[in-house]
Amino acid sequence: MLYYLFTWLDKEYDFPGAGVFQYISFRTAMAVILSLIITTVFGRRLINVLLRLQVGETVRDLGLAGQKEKQGTPTMGGLIIIGGILIPTLLFAKINNIYVILMIITTIWMGGIGFLDDYIKVFKKDKEGLAGRFKILGQVIIGLVVGVTMYFHKDVVIREKLPQQQIQSQQVLGTDAKTISSSHFGSDMKSTKTNVPFYKNNEFDYGKVLKFLPDYEKYTPFIFILAVIIIITAVSNGANITDGIDGLATGTSAIIGVALGVLAYLSGNLIFADYLNIMYIPNSGELMVFAGAFIGSCIGFLWYNAFPAQVFMGDTGSLALGGIIATFAIIIRKELLIPVLCGIFLVENLSVIMQVSYFKYTKKKFGEGRRIFLMSPLHHHFQKKGYHESKIVTRFWIIGIILAIVSIVTLKLR
Repeated sequence: MLYYLFTWLDKEYDFPGAGVFQYISFRTAMAVILSLIITTVFGRRLINVLLRLQVGETVRDLGLAGQKEKQGTPTMGGLIIIGGILIPTLLFAKINNIYVILMIITTIWMGGIGFLDDYIKVFKKDKEGLAGRFKILGQVIIGLVVGVTMYFHKDVVIREKLPQQQIQSQQVLGTDAKTISSSHFGSDMKSTKTNVPFYKNNEFDYGKVLKFLPDYEKYTPFIFILAVIIIITAVSNGANITDGIDGLATGTSAIIGVALGVLAYLSGNLIFADYLNIMYIPNSGELMVFAGAFIGSCIGFLWYNAFPAQVFMGDTGSLALGGIIATFAIIIRKELLIPVLCGIFLVENLSVIMQVSYFKYTKKKFGEGRRIFLMSPLHHHFQKKGYHESKIVTRFWIIGIILAIVSIVTLKLR
């Protein structure tokens, strides 16, 4: 909103300083600062409200060190994160940008599902919360919205780099870098292609998955939308499982957010897309503002969520964070990087799947269930081994930083 206000002031009245709102970098910085203020200053007030309402976490006795002390800690703190994301985005981003609209819808929808789950747990005293099938249904619905929009919306386009021979044969009309880079790309086009890490041609087309079938093109929308649904469901559940000890999901999400913001800027900048030899996604650079709000909100929430946590995000926050990360990656066509970038979420998810599957298999075969880990998810395994949760979180963050760097470097490693 402020972007449009100051653009009008600059155009009509040549208002001093209004022109800086044209720069994505400035608006991103402002989004970071405002989200930090919202989460740290107003976050404290929301925590006090949650305490008065006795919105406390009910902790199951899993025999973990320091677990009993967490009993009664306010939950549903994800509302702080959501507020810290939405308010700066609405103020500083171009809210008519289809990508920004998709991110806002995803944030509200996934946060709403998580809020409903937390509400049932806290106020209805039902430890199971929202039934799993309804959670999945909610994730499928937002996957459908994102997938259909990405496939059919007229503004969701890419520009692919022209073959080298064609670039060399063109006459460049100017000498500035932007003009030269522009001549290296074709026109805007609808596409189901995405970037592939560690691969020479760096592209994968969902439309060719069923190439072995006659008239395979007609199945393209179903394949693409199904892939979007699976990705959003998997990542949001991964973030939800990771949120088991103080600061783990929040810090990991902030690290992932930084990497996604960088990738969005590179994909939405003609010169960098040309240099890195990747597809150019017009208008995706605006997602930097959203990424700034996301990063600032996660870091600000850590002020209260770091050990010992004064508030938990609950499913309100964890489902929203996972949904945001998945949708963001899909929009900038880097979703195939998720296994690397979101490696922490992936390992946490796999540890649960492996533990449950192995337990059921051994119980059926030997009459007694056996375990791979002392406890799953994986962070509880290390707690059982005697590691303090602060050390576990810090080491997981370090691994997350390494994975984020590797994800960015993959743009040149192919």
